[in-house]
Amino acid sequence: MTVNPGPWWPQAVLAGVLAVDAVMSIRPPAFIRACLNGVEFPEDWWWTLVVIKFLAAAGLITGIYVAGIGVAANAGVVCYFLAAAFAHIRARFLKSEFWLNCLGFLALSAFALTVSYAPGL
Repeated sequence: MTVNPGPWWPQAVLAGVLAVDAVMSIRPPAFIRACLNGVEFPEDWWWTLVVIKFLAAAGLITGIYVAGIGVAANAGVVCYFLAAAFAHIRARFLKSEFWLNCLGFLALSAFALTVSYAPGL
């Protein structure tokens, strides 16, 4: 079974937002630093999140053209933000960064997955 996206635009929007977030994370503004410090993510490892977000964005864009890649990338993004939500809850860091950034990205990635791939599954 090959999985082709229905509408391509949710994948493009998610990829764009992730790419912007990755660029911002290179030199994190205060709200991103507060978020990462709030969940006690080691500063020495912040660079890994930039790489993950850029690779996810590239996978989402590639998936528009190559069957199967996009659904895998989108599912990975959903899992990434589920893990981020778990980290926030575990650290009891439930400030606005959790509600806006973490759950906002989780909702956007779940929306993109549902709209683009649910009809074909």
